[in-house]
Amino acid sequence: EIVEIDNPVPQKPPGGTSPRDNPVLLDVAVTNEYATASDKLVILMVGLPARGKTFIAQKLLRYLTFFHAVNVKVFNIGEYRRRMHGDFFRAEWFDPGHEEGNKARKECADAALEDLAKWVDTGNDGRVAILDGTHSTLEKRMYTLERLEPLACKVIMIESICSDNDVVEQNIRMCTLRAADYRGRSAEASILDYRERVAVYQPTYETIDGPTTGNEETNKSWIKIIDCKRFIINNIRGYLPSRIVQFVSHIHQQSHAFYLCRHGQSEYNVLGKIGGDSGLSAEGDRFAAALADFSKKEIAIDRDGLFGPKNGVAPARLWTSTMKRTIDTSRYLQHSEVQIAYQGDDVEGRSQKWIQFRPRAWPNLDELFAGVCDGMTYAEIKEHYPEEYTRRQKNKLAYRYPRGESYLDMIHRLDPILHEMERHREPLLIIAHQGSCTFFFCLP
Repeated sequence: EIVEIDNPVPQKPPGGTSPRDNPVLLDVAVTNEYATASDKLVILMVGLPARGKTFIAQKLLRYLTFFHAVNVKVFNIGEYRRRMHGDFFRAEWFDPGHEEGNKARKECADAALEDLAKWVDTGNDGRVAILDGTHSTLEKRMYTLERLEPLACKVIMIESICSDNDVVEQNIRMCTLRAADYRGRSAEASILDYRERVAVYQPTYETIDGPTTGNEETNKSWIKIIDCKRFIINNIRGYLPSRIVQFVSHIHQQSHAFYLCRHGQSEYNVLGKIGGDSGLSAEGDRFAAALADFSKKEIAIDRDGLFGPKNGVAPARLWTSTMKRTIDTSRYLQHSEVQIAYQGDDVEGRSQKWIQFRPRAWPNLDELFAGVCDGMTYAEIKEHYPEEYTRRQKNKLAYRYPRGESYLDMIHRLDPILHEMERHREPLLIIAHQGSCTFFFCLP
């Protein structure tokens, strides 16, 4: 029997209303005849070299594009320097007193600003441009803001400050290993030169709204990130700027591992049914036991010495959805008690009790809800709801089950999960579903 579903206003396919092909999420980048220049945003990165500015800029690009359908582009002044003048210059070339270097760097900054202005001025949408550079003095920042003024868009400055010498040294090593500036040069010589480059910036560096800036930036919009644990927010308003504040406040530069695991085979999997809240099959139970063994030997071992001695115990986290099949997949994990002590945290390095793989079930991680098709096989859907079946085959990303969800809806509910993932330092095991695990591979 063919059943017709009253689904009079189905979700529009990608491109229905949004220039970014994502009509479900709050469309902060909407194109319409009433859009104004103030809907656009320029983010100005500020900070000494090796402070994570490019790291933050790239994180923001991926986050805003994926979760908020925003058209984002990063303009990295260092890339302009490499294209216009070549890859490598010795540290003294970056000294403010180096006349030739100053002239060349200003040319690069101007070229980046010109391209940024053209791109921002193109299109009638709420696009976001990120200008990635040091902007190390008040004079340079005011010059940039003056160049941006004709665009009449919002400007937010994000400054990254790091006073931890160990973190700075780690960043220097990472920068020299990855930077095109030092391609083909020895690691030792590259690290030494980059240290010197950082040093030539320091004597003239002026922090945003600092004691030498004469209140010139007191009313500007800016976010100051200090050691990734102290945040100063100044004159920030609006939905998207607020999301940016929340996102950057969770970012840190410590390495942290995520382990994505689909639940073991469920009873519904055996029957070919979608959705439901069934338990595990016998095969699924064997998988759960194997996962527990893997977690003990691999996830809970601190091989790099991030939390103590190398090959010691690593404090590990566990997240599941609220569905029985994911919770059952975690049933054999051991919840032993260990002691941890973080330096520089809110308890000043005192030893704390930690429960390994302490369960936390998130409804945000639940499987896609198939609405009226929940509990059916795809063959049954094709038989009873042939039009819905065809619509789904044409566009699985945007298709929303009658009285159910689409994958774009799922993206919307995974947004807060990403913030929590960014916040944590410990290895994290996520036991979820095919849909949610797939999207995690696309996360920033």
